[in-house]
Amino acid sequence: MTNTSEKIDGKKFMWDKGYYSTEAEAKEKMDEYEKDGFETRLVKEEGKFLVYTRRIVTEIVLEEGGQPL
Repeated sequence: MTNTSEKIDGKKFMWDKGYYSTEAEAKEKMDEYEKDGFETRLVKEEGKFLVYTRRIVTEIVLEEGGQPL
C-alpha cells in the first residue's frame, strides 16, 4: 500500500495519488508541479512511479474584510 505522505530529505512530502507507468510521464507531471511552486520527489514502487510534492506557505492573503485566524 502506498503511503500518502513520506519524509524525504528530512521534509514531509504528500503523494499526488497518481500512478505513472514511465519515468518520463512522472517527470512531466513533476515539471507541472514545479511551475506552480512545489518541490517534488520521484519514488519508484512496485514498477510504478509516484510523485510526491510539498509547498511551504510563505504568505497568507486575506480577502478584503476578512478576519485573521
